[in-house]
Amino acid sequence: MPEPDHTAYEFAFDAAYRFPARLFGVSPASAHLTVSAGQLHAQFGPWHIHTPLTNIVSVQATGPYRFLRTAGPARLALSDRGLTFATNSREGVQIGFRDPIPGIEPTGRLRHPNLTVTVTDCARLAATLTQQLHPETTDTVPRTVRSAV
Repeated sequence: MPEPDHTAYEFAFDAAYRFPARLFGVSPASAHLTVSAGQLHAQFGPWHIHTPLTNIVSVQATGPYRFLRTAGPARLALSDRGLTFATNSREGVQIGFRDPIPGIEPTGRLRHPNLTVTVTDCARLAATLTQQLHPETTDTVPRTVRSAV
């Protein structure tokens, strides 16, 4: 049984995303996100990120997304160097970082100011992370941003 401060999230795979994702080693078994012991960890096939929760400065709901810009491997946004782990086109959570994190390439030289993930319970993830940002508030509903990813 998970510890009380351990929360795991699965990715919400749409049928159309399964085949392109599998070509890059991404499957329901290899894609997950956890919030545990003051840390955020996300695995997306061969790509992974790990950062302290204190590095998170923003959380917002995003979507919908364009299939051709999100299906398959981890994606790098050329506009802002953001990283996307997407398994559906409906909705996700964008997590902003104080200090950009490595993730898309193995050397760690390219760093990302944000990560977008499409987990099964976006509202719960956003509420959990928002509560970490602002423990004094009970309003944990993030705002929704329409995305052109």
